Amino acid sequence: MKIFRSEQIRGADAYTIRFEPISSLDLMERAATRLSEWLMKKFGQSSPFLIFAGPGNNGGDALVVARLLTESGYNVKVYIIKFTDKFSTDFTINLERLKNQGKVEIIEITDNSQFSTIQKNDIIIDGLFGSGLARPLDGLPALTVQHINQSGAIVVAIDIPSGLFGEDNSKNIRENIIHATYTLIFQFPKLAFFFSENEAHVGEWCVIPIGLHPDFIKKEPTNYYFTTKEYIQPMLKTRKKFSHKGDYGHALLISGGYGKMGAAVLGAKACLRTGAGLTTVHIPVKGYEIIQTAVPECMVSIDADSKQFSKVPELKSYTAFGIGPGIGTSTKTANGLYNFLENVNTPVVFDADAINILAQNKEWLKKVPAGSIFTPHPKEFERLFGKTDDNYSRNQLQIKYSKEYNIYIVLKGAYTAITCPDGTCWFNTTGNPGMATAGSGDVLTGVILSLLAQGYSPKEAAILGVYLHGLAGDIAASKIGQEALIAGDIIDNLGNAVVLHAKKTDGNFQT
Repeated sequence: MKIFRSEQIRGADAYTIRFEPISSLDLMERAATRLSEWLMKKFGQSSPFLIFAGPGNNGGDALVVARLLTESGYNVKVYIIKFTDKFSTDFTINLERLKNQGKVEIIEITDNSQFSTIQKNDIIIDGLFGSGLARPLDGLPALTVQHINQSGAIVVAIDIPSGLFGEDNSKNIRENIIHATYTLIFQFPKLAFFFSENEAHVGEWCVIPIGLHPDFIKKEPTNYYFTTKEYIQPMLKTRKKFSHKGDYGHALLISGGYGKMGAAVLGAKACLRTGAGLTTVHIPVKGYEIIQTAVPECMVSIDADSKQFSKVPELKSYTAFGIGPGIGTSTKTANGLYNFLENVNTPVVFDADAINILAQNKEWLKKVPAGSIFTPHPKEFERLFGKTDDNYSRNQLQIKYSKEYNIYIVLKGAYTAITCPDGTCWFNTTGNPGMATAGSGDVLTGVILSLLAQGYSPKEAAILGVYLHGLAGDIAASKIGQEALIAGDIIDNLGNAVVLHAKKTDGNFQT
């Protein structure tokens, strides 16, 4: 699904009004009807609704919701925050319709002394401001937001929490932004929803389709997307009946060190479980018995050093490479990584300590093969590419370096962001907090490496790998809970992620 900036979404509204065609008033009615349906499904008639409406079309949406809820027997009270005498045309028309209905108490607020106490069981509808907001809230609107936030009641924001900007909130005033329990989004999520600092404002969000014109959605360019099952399914390759292990690649994983052989075990298992035909793990001497016992399906390449990676093996027989989990950052290992960079000429998956070594030797980035995939967590990203004050700025930095070094950067976390050399950014939609556990990143390295070895492009390997990794974690969490989830559970459910949710068979999708 495409993610559009706020001005593009306004363009989608205008295009729909012109080419459906439909009046802006009727489009507002349609959108508010979808909102009301969600609200009536979620909350019973015993829940009193307090609707806060601003002077623009977001307030107009809120007034339509008030009328529709009242028609269905709900107890509704409307507060119009009157900090200006300028109201949008559609707001004015819907206010008149609500007054003509004659069933809703409408209160104009011109001063914060007029605020009434909000009860804990009230359901607040935030219709103060939409995504067109251009500056932080102040005055009466800011006081209204603070009044709502202090209430402790459930807050449902229409399209976007009032006070939040659709993209960059680095200069916003946090105390003057609504803290929504739920945000009901018209058609497209906002870019800001994918950044952790905005979680407290957005709450749980749900996309509400309102029938914006499909031609606009198809034609309008964007650099931002989030992955869906419908995008992933056609990407998956099916196996031919007369294939053999050589058809599915030979992956080399350089991983593990003294006391950290678990990283190599997890990475190798994940690589095999995702479908690589052959997997070899390059490990120090003292890891030999561990790997041969824990992962008998993989082959082993033995380093010259007994405890750490120090020397590159012969590379010509492998189709894809991964390096980093558990290797440490000693001088000997750093020299081994440099030698690896001197000899490899195909895309590589760089993770963990490989990234940390590169952060200490940034000039080596020029030697990284084009199309390589970096899988840092936030601190590793910061060491390598620099620190920012907020996640929007970090995302811009991530895009910059993907383009500059011709690499794919997989920034791990909720809504893992995958940036590409072409300047696009893909947010992942699978995964859960239970995956914040030791070894989860090692598993992801193995998954992406496996896909590279099987002939997927680096972009496909990154996007598909992150999606399947997260989905396997979701399946595992559904069985044992998030708290109990460990990295091995993700590996155990990789097959389920492909077969039960995403696999394409005989031209038909299995779901």
